[in-house]
Formats: sequence, C-alpha cells, structure tokens
Amino acid sequence: MLTYDMAATLMILAGAVILLVTEVLRNDVVGILVILALTLSGVLTIEESLSGFSSTTVIIISCMFIVGKAIIHTGIAQRVGDAIIRRGGRNETRLLTMIMGAAATVGAFMSSTATAAIFIPITLSVAEKTHINPKRLLMPLAVASLISGMMTLVATTPNIIVNGILRERGVEVLGFFSFTPFGVLILLLAIGFMLLFGQNMLASRDSRIEHKKGLSIDDLLRHHEINKCQYLLRIPDGSSLVDRSVARMQLSARYGITLLAVESTEHGRKRVIAAAKPEMVLEAGDLLMLIGTEAQLEAFIEAFSLEKISASATRRRSFFQVVGLAEVMLNPESSLIGKSLKETLFQTTFQSMVLGIRRKGKTLTEELADIPLKFGDVLLVCGAWADILRMERNKSQYLLLTLPQDYKEVIPAPQKEKITLAIMGVMVALMASGLLPPVTAILAATAALVLVHCVPKSSIYEVVDWQTIVMLAGILPLVLALQKTGVLSLASDGVISILAGSGPFPILASLFLLAAILGFFLSGSAVAILVAPMAVDIGLKLGISPQACAMSVAIASSAVFVSPLGSAVHLLVRDPGGYTNKDYAKVGAPLLGLALLATLLLCWFFYLR
Repeated sequence: MLTYDMAATLMILAGAVILLVTEVLRNDVVGILVILALTLSGVLTIEESLSGFSSTTVIIISCMFIVGKAIIHTGIAQRVGDAIIRRGGRNETRLLTMIMGAAATVGAFMSSTATAAIFIPITLSVAEKTHINPKRLLMPLAVASLISGMMTLVATTPNIIVNGILRERGVEVLGFFSFTPFGVLILLLAIGFMLLFGQNMLASRDSRIEHKKGLSIDDLLRHHEINKCQYLLRIPDGSSLVDRSVARMQLSARYGITLLAVESTEHGRKRVIAAAKPEMVLEAGDLLMLIGTEAQLEAFIEAFSLEKISASATRRRSFFQVVGLAEVMLNPESSLIGKSLKETLFQTTFQSMVLGIRRKGKTLTEELADIPLKFGDVLLVCGAWADILRMERNKSQYLLLTLPQDYKEVIPAPQKEKITLAIMGVMVALMASGLLPPVTAILAATAALVLVHCVPKSSIYEVVDWQTIVMLAGILPLVLALQKTGVLSLASDGVISILAGSGPFPILASLFLLAAILGFFLSGSAVAILVAPMAVDIGLKLGISPQACAMSVAIASSAVFVSPLGSAVHLLVRDPGGYTNKDYAKVGAPLLGLALLATLLLCWFFYLR
C-alpha cells in the first residue's frame, strides 16, 4: 500500500521526468524545483534536500569540466587531430580508425560533448582534404565520442553516479580502469561495424557533400584587395636594425610595409613569437613577419641587409597562432568617427594595427593614419588574438564583424602542454592505485592545473556547465527520497518477482535495455540516477554481483546510439552531417546490440565467473 511519502515521491519523480523529457524548463530549474518539492512536501528535511550539492559526484563532475578545458587550452586535443591528418593520409579506413580511436582516447578524460565539439572541425577538415563525404565520418565520430564515456571512471557523469551508488550501499566500488575493457571492446566492435556496414548505410563511398568553408586570413586580405605578400625575414649580426625599436623604424611611413610579429630568443634558448608592439626592441637573430608588396619588401631587405627565410605552411601557422586579423565596423555612436587613426592613437589604445579601411566597396590602404573615419567604415585590424578579442568589449565603438577560421586553430597556452599531461598522469596514477580517493585526486589535479595556469583563472567558472551541476545536485536527493520512502525497495522487489529464477544474464540484459530505452528521451545522468540504485539493490537481493549490475547501467547510459535526443553529441553532428532520425536508428540499433553483447560477456568474465 502506498503511503503519503511514497505517493509524493512518485509524483515528484514523474514531474521531473516529464519536465526533463519535454524541456519545457531548463534542466537546472527542474533540479531546483525538485529540491523545493521534496522539502515542502516533507519527504526530506532541508539538509537532505540540499545534500546533492555536497555530493562527491557533483564535485568530481565540476572538476572534470576544468580538466577538459586544460586539454583544449594547452592544445593537446588539437595535436591529436593534427596527427590524424598527418598520418592518416587519404586512406579512409585508416582515417576512420584514427578519428574514432583518438576521440575515444581524448574523451576518456573529458565530456563526450566536448570531445565531439573538438573533433567535428578536425573531421570536417579531414573530409575536405581527402574528398570523403563528411557523412561517412561524422557519425562514427559521434559514436566514438559516446564510447569514450565507457573508458574510465571520470569519462562521463553516469560512471561517477553508479560508483557513488555502490559506495552508498557499502559494497566494493569500481576502479578507475574497471570501465576500460568494456570501452575498448565496444570501440573495436564499433570500428569494425562502421568499416564493414555503417559507413555505407550512411552514404556511398563515391558521394560527396560540399560544405561552405569559413574565411581564412588570406581570404580576408584578398577580400580587402590588399594584394600584398607575407615575408619572413631574419636580422643578421651587423644589421642596422639591431637594438632599434619598432616605433623608431617607422616602417609604414618610410617603406609602406607592416610588421605583424617578431620571433625572438627568450633567456638565450627558447624561441617566442609576439605581436609587434611600438616599444619592442629588435635583436640579432630575430625573425620578422611582415606584409607588403614585393617591391617594398625587397627595398627593405636591401636597406638593412636582411635574410629572407622560407615561410613554410608550418612556420606561418606558428605565427598565426599568435597574431591574426579581423574586421570591425564603426557604430553610429562611435567617438572615433571624424577622427583619424593618428588622432585617436588607435594602435596604442587598442593594441592593434589597421591594414585597410573598406569604404563604399573599396579598400583604402595608403596613408591610413591621416584618413578621417566615417560611420560604416570596415577596418581590417591586425594584432595579437587576445587584443583582437578584447575589442569585442568596445561595442559602443564598433562591432567585431569577422574572425577568420584560423582563430579556431589557435592554442592559447601550448607551452603548458607537457605540464598538463604530467598533472593528468599523476591524477590517473593516484586514482588507479587507490592512494587517494577519486574526489581528492581530481581536486588536487584541478587545483594544480589552475595554479600553474594550464587553465585561465578568468574562465574557471565559465567552463563549468552549471545547468548540469545544479540539475544533478537537485535530482540526486530523489534517490535518497526513493530509498527513504521504500519506493526503491518496492520497485526492485517487483522486478525481482518478474525475473526471479531467470539467471544473471537476463537480469543484466533487462537492466541494460531499461537504461538504454530511457536514454532515448533522458540524459545519461538522469538515467543513471533513476536506474542504478534499483540495479544495485536487485544485485544484492538476488546474489548477483552489484558491480556487474552497476556496470550494465553505466555502459547503457553512454550507449545512446539509436536516438538523437538522448545526447548532445548526436545533435552536434546532425546538421554538419545532414543526418536524419532514420540514419541514427539503422546504424544505432546494431551498435546497441553489439554493446549489450560485449557488456554481458565482460560482466561474466570479470564479475560472474
């Protein structure tokens, strides 16, 4: 017989599920409403209702957002993508294997959604350069990103949730790498399926879709009719440029050329590239990146006995990691209108140079410093990426119109890559060895990444998905309410009565399929919160390994291959891949079946023998 507390808890649960499925309200608002409902109904005390915010699960997930940011900020993820393009060649089999393997590896330490977001432009670039239909690569990428959540304990939220349930029940928890065999086997099966059947289900090998390519730095220069070339020059010993400041040279006035950036030696050994500044003093051995006509640059080279250096694509890319271009348009309220660049001290004020002024369809490039600016003028500015982005804050002066696609390849802190890898290695070692509890190891790693500037302090709170955090903190107390009121015990008894005597495999398969079906509509976190407690209780009551039951739910929570609604990963690749619901179903259903078989096999091997 249902008591008042049971009925109230079930009503709150049903309301939360409906709101999460229909998305009438944001997820974090649903979490807050659940806390209020549990408190006002008297089912839980205020302390119990707010217990989700002190949960180790919520703390770990919050920290992993910051760890994921470090992977992006220091360029680790991008270097993986570059290696794919460099080593994969034009062999589609090799490229698909490398894309899926790289995504699954990187995603083992960050969210599946972030992994997909990082690899989508990389995959599109691979597809364009190799003339492969992106539709044949983006779905495999999405699948690998989801499978990455099966690789380690911290790879995705459901893993952390089910481990927390095991800990609450007082049984042995899953280790950091307990998930890895499951993830690796399912990844291998997914790669094999995609190569043999999946790709051809999505698009034929000879099909191709043209995608609009974003503007590059070179495109912007051509658009503004700045028909100048980029030179890389070295200052030799004895050149009269040695010990001169950039301002003193007056390159624009005397030679009509613009100095974009300087690569110099720091502390006698390390080469550092920096955007050109008026106060910068040049030294022997410095490399100068300049822009101008061929005649202007040749005259400059001859005047100062400079050496021309081959500007390879790799070397140019290194410079454009630091400096870039953008278009800005003056607002009608701008205080710059009617004044020249010289009068406004534009370069000093905004730390950026103006290469051209586009007015009425034509670009002005000569004697720019003395031209009065007008409303509607589009300025082509050059400077350090940080300074260009900072210009966006001055919306009262102008609008930042265009950022070239080169900006997407900028690595903010490449010099911190080895430090980040070292910190993550120590974190994984501490968690795998059991020397520290997972939450302590992750907190320590997060603090270390922040203290050594592998993550910008200004963005710490921005990178955390607070909607997800508040939603989890609000939904987690529902598990306590279900347990406290006896609803969980009643539900597990009902399942046991149905499956009693059927053996461990049907029970594990039923739990897997229940979680997978709920995953068609709910996020993996919500599925794990709702199903994992019941699964562990069923395992304990029937004498089946609770770890096997928890693992089945965790893997199923990430195996949302069939429905595009179950994960943001599918939504990210849907438009660029041109996929339909039918595509997800015909590829996802066999993958779900393979994941189920792999889970049952490995649960038997590790937990049931």
